[in-house]
Amino acid sequence: MIWLASLVILLPFLAAFAGLLGGPSLGRLLGTGGPLRNGPALIACAPAAVSLVLSAIVAFVVWQDPGERTGTLAVIDTGSVPIRVGLQVDGLSAVVALMVCCVALAVQVYSVAYMDGDRRYSSYTAFISLFSAAMLLVVFAGDLLVLYAGWEVMGICSYFLIGHHWEERANSRAAVKAFLVTRLGDVGFLIGIIVLGVGTRTFEIHDVLLRVWTMPGSTLTVAALLLLAGVAGKSAQFPLHTWLPDAMAGPTPISALIHAATMVAAGVYVVARLYWVFAAAPGALAVLGVIAVISMVGAALAALAQDDLKRVLAYSTISQLAVMAAALAVGAKSAAIFHLLAHGAFKALLFLAAGCVIVTAGSNLLAHYGGLRRGMPITFWSMTAGFAALAGVPPFSGWFSKDSVIEAAQHAALHGNDTTEAGWVAYTPLVPDRPGPSPTWTFSVRPEFRTDIAIGVPGRPSGANFSVDLPSGVAWLIYLGLLLTVALTAAYAMRAWLMTFFGEQRGTYEVREPSRFMSWTVAALAVPAAILGFFGLGADELRPHLGPALLGIGLLIIGAGAVFLLWNRDPAADPAAALGPVRTVFARAFYVDELYAMAVVRPVRALARHVVTFDRRGVDAAVVGTGRGARRLGGLLRIPQNGNPQTYLTGLLAGVVVITALVVIFR
Repeated sequence: MIWLASLVILLPFLAAFAGLLGGPSLGRLLGTGGPLRNGPALIACAPAAVSLVLSAIVAFVVWQDPGERTGTLAVIDTGSVPIRVGLQVDGLSAVVALMVCCVALAVQVYSVAYMDGDRRYSSYTAFISLFSAAMLLVVFAGDLLVLYAGWEVMGICSYFLIGHHWEERANSRAAVKAFLVTRLGDVGFLIGIIVLGVGTRTFEIHDVLLRVWTMPGSTLTVAALLLLAGVAGKSAQFPLHTWLPDAMAGPTPISALIHAATMVAAGVYVVARLYWVFAAAPGALAVLGVIAVISMVGAALAALAQDDLKRVLAYSTISQLAVMAAALAVGAKSAAIFHLLAHGAFKALLFLAAGCVIVTAGSNLLAHYGGLRRGMPITFWSMTAGFAALAGVPPFSGWFSKDSVIEAAQHAALHGNDTTEAGWVAYTPLVPDRPGPSPTWTFSVRPEFRTDIAIGVPGRPSGANFSVDLPSGVAWLIYLGLLLTVALTAAYAMRAWLMTFFGEQRGTYEVREPSRFMSWTVAALAVPAAILGFFGLGADELRPHLGPALLGIGLLIIGAGAVFLLWNRDPAADPAAALGPVRTVFARAFYVDELYAMAVVRPVRALARHVVTFDRRGVDAAVVGTGRGARRLGGLLRIPQNGNPQTYLTGLLAGVVVITALVVIFR
């Protein structure tokens, strides 16, 4: 099993290596004449397809025989805490890896047509393969430092892919911004990993989770908060969210890959993978919950006022990732991962369908669309399924996953510390209150969310009771934020859908489906976006329940219905115009970018200018002045050293005369 997982990672990595070195040569060798003669496309798509098959086998085996499988490929002795290059395969990693491989293959196939004629197509596909391999390494990593390696490779791949068309200044700036903002969070992430590794004397994820309870509470909280800094950067959560909307400057398939299966999904996955670290630091979970509420509501309001279709979807991603973070904050780990999988399906669908619309209309702006459903039926019905899943329309996948999150948040708000029923993580010693070296702790959550795990923790007093609880105010904040987000999501999804496919066409372009590679890929992704939710019916915690389901549907009707009524008055007008003066505030995402520019960018640039001035007038002047002084001194000393033998002989004789005279006079 470990070797299968290794191949799942290795194949796209080798495809990246081969694409960078041999893609153009193979393309020239095969010539032209269709996708089967496209060398870089073959190098990229074939390994991605094989990797998908292998990941499906891994997922099937884990489904048939649940349990954790670990393997160490190499051990690096550091002199203190060893680094074990190993992989870990369980239910969580298997399903997420399957999702990553599905989206990666879809993006590679879609890009064959979308990037047709691009002169850097070979490097483009190679970086997609490397991006996918890095995410798979994060998913299957059994060691925190191995996970961090994949985490950082994704960062550099995002820089190259967002800035693929670097000739345009906006693209290169967006790439640099994404790289710098995520690096800011990664500094904290790396320090958090080091704190955990040193505190538990191991970097192996399995052993870290076993020993995390032996760490001092304050140290553990600091480590969890440092990890959250990296998660906020990678998953574009407040306050490190500003890079994601600007990243829409990159090619649309890259947007689909980043938003659905890699990069932003990595942050949520890491919190789920290291969940007991956060469970043991309830303060970190409270911070995560507050960040989630700010991100989900703020991003949903921003999406409601955007004019660019891709930016609508970008802010939607920030909001939906915050929904997953909220689920993790209230202890609903299964619901968070379920929504991560559903989101991967419908967000990849929405971005790739948006690419079809953009190719046809030649514009990203909603104001240039309208009436496209008649000439683009495949894109219309596929994107309808995607928007329905995003909004949470039953029975599409998003309805099932959001309902499970809402129910978990509702129970957290209403039942508080009821650890026997509420979705809280708690552990109680199974040994009575007496000294003992190796107590066993049981983590328990309510029956709907039950994932009991018994873990022995040596060296911890057995009589300690520890309960991980969110403050009641934070729990209610999360619950109410989720309800508001459901209505706002339905509103902006309905607005984008109506302005794109209904009303009169607002442009002179020919409305038709793009390449079959693009439309067929979009149609294929519509299937999991529509039916994925039914796979959660086998688990009680993921099964819809009447109360939360009716509440969610009611909010859906309110949000979507309000936008439809506004649009129906004048189909040629933008429903967002009803927001009035606050539309500008929402469209500018509450001026957070401007605030950062004023508080961070401008002071740093001013400081940089002063440093340059000091360097030029101080350091450089000193160095140049020293050089000039040396040259002047050398000029003076060069006078007697002019290379004329007569001058040297005259000087020698004069010296002899002077010395002789001095000896005679002072004798």
